[in-house]
Amino acid sequence: MPMKIALAKTKDEIITCHPVMSQLRPHLDCAAFVTATERMKNEGYQLVYLADPDIRAVAGFRKMEMLATGTVLYVDDLVTAGAHRSKGYDKHLLAWLLDEAKKQNCLYLELDSGVKRLDAHRFYERNGMSKAAYHFSVAATAKKAWSAQP
Repeated sequence: MPMKIALAKTKDEIITCHPVMSQLRPHLDCAAFVTATERMKNEGYQLVYLADPDIRAVAGFRKMEMLATGTVLYVDDLVTAGAHRSKGYDKHLLAWLLDEAKKQNCLYLELDSGVKRLDAHRFYERNGMSKAAYHFSVAATAKKAWSAQP
């Protein structure tokens, strides 16, 4: 069976993607992963997988528009199964995502990557992506260290 890239549309297909996705998102058990994926579909989230013949890589993505960049295909998640890294599966899936961005008339393909994921950063840069911004975050429950008062 040749390599296949397809959208995970059914609950069973989403479940099949979980073992690979859990390597990137270990905090989500299978039930939570399926629930979140189904809920995020309402926000345009889609899950795509690469099989050869079993699932080797998975990506979650959505089309969105931002004032800063216009329309982008944003990649929430991109992971290759640990046993199959450095075999080109990630490159095939990234190429599919770029083609999808073009099909959806997006101006950019974008993603965020954790600051400590240096191997991932090198992979993205080898494949034509550049560091374009810093992403800042604070827990919504955090005690704020700033005040609106002058």
